[in-house]
Amino acid sequence: MSAPLATRAERFAKGKSLRKLTPRAAHGKLVGPMDRDANAILEAQNATRLPGLIPVRRQLMAENPFAYLRGAAAVMAHDLQWQPMAGSPVQACGDCHLMNFGAFATPEDNILFDINDFDETLPGVDFTVDVKRLAASVAVAAADKKLSKSERHTLAAAAVRAYRKRMEHLSYMSPLEIWHSQIDLEREAKKFRNAPLRRKIATVMARARGEGLDKDDNFPTLAESGAPVIHDKAPRIFHFAAGSDAARGFDPQTDLPPYRDLLPGAVQTLLDRYALRDFVFKAVGVGSVGTYCYVGLFMSGDDEPLFLQMKEANHSVLEALDGKLAYSGHQGQRVVDGQRMMQAASDIFLAWAEHQATGRQYYVRLLKNRVLGGVSEIAEAEGLADYARLCGRTLARAHARSGDPAVISGYLGDSEAFDEAIADFALAYEQQTEIDHEAWKAALPPSP
Repeated sequence: MSAPLATRAERFAKGKSLRKLTPRAAHGKLVGPMDRDANAILEAQNATRLPGLIPVRRQLMAENPFAYLRGAAAVMAHDLQWQPMAGSPVQACGDCHLMNFGAFATPEDNILFDINDFDETLPGVDFTVDVKRLAASVAVAAADKKLSKSERHTLAAAAVRAYRKRMEHLSYMSPLEIWHSQIDLEREAKKFRNAPLRRKIATVMARARGEGLDKDDNFPTLAESGAPVIHDKAPRIFHFAAGSDAARGFDPQTDLPPYRDLLPGAVQTLLDRYALRDFVFKAVGVGSVGTYCYVGLFMSGDDEPLFLQMKEANHSVLEALDGKLAYSGHQGQRVVDGQRMMQAASDIFLAWAEHQATGRQYYVRLLKNRVLGGVSEIAEAEGLADYARLCGRTLARAHARSGDPAVISGYLGDSEAFDEAIADFALAYEQQTEIDHEAWKAALPPSP
């Protein structure tokens, strides 16, 4: 018989005792050397990226401080290594900002809200790392909308408060109940105080069910006649010539069969009912632009499409937090394992692959239209508080699957001490992001 596990009360007490080592107020300051060369950290990532897309990444990050923050996960991970930690590890998202959440339609036609990007996910990371990046993104988004310092602080604190309250609720649930918990977007939207956002959520949910994909410039569309091929939408989606830089990253003929073998038998049978008909390069996100990423068009015998995405997986930027966090296995498997751990309903095609000629590592997933990115843009303008709270609640649910919600809740407590401290940090990091963004723009090569 196994030894009895600690009770909820004992784990809560353990979390509370962690405050003696790291008081909650300690999280309120941005500490460490801020004279680091943020540009150098970002440019170092370009060494393995597609050269032709590096200027696109630079320009995207130059648009505004929020776009810069999105692309600068490596910089923030570098900065977070100096910040105090609470001492309660989770499977971290690693790039937890407002635009990395999305809507997904389940087979039962429910629309779930969840974390959408796991490129930087890593196990064994303190829960405060994700919370701080989320709160900072709220502050930066609020500053972009010209909100006052007081308003920015209030919004960042609201996101953290939502995280704390949901974590407390989860701490009273059984592990199995936590595992099966979900964020139903339709139900959550009814709680939104912002009426325009509630109305626009209805449009988002319709698109998450597959309606209106042809209106998304970043989602592949097919030619209207002739052989089924994906339309080029340069510079984001394009076909490439044999021998080009893009062609040297992945070979579907040799690299996809090992991926298929990793799928469960039932999913292999499903995939075998489709055949690969087209293959293109597809740049994604902001921070990922230039990494090797492809989309395969698979068609059934009756010309019904299936899109699979092969996205390059490099080492997580969170390894900068501590050398002990270094992940030595397949980086694609790291992403897959992290997504399955954090996301309420991962897709059935999720697995990893490798380009045999170069050793580049990938994860493969069903390509979904990231329509909820539009919601976060809407929310930044007219419903940021509602959206920020929703992201906070969602992050708590994701963390509770791998971490101990009773320990985390014990540390967070009933007061607003943690909320206020993280909001203070968020405002400090928002100011640092402004500085880094200006330095990034100043270093851009002149336009041709």
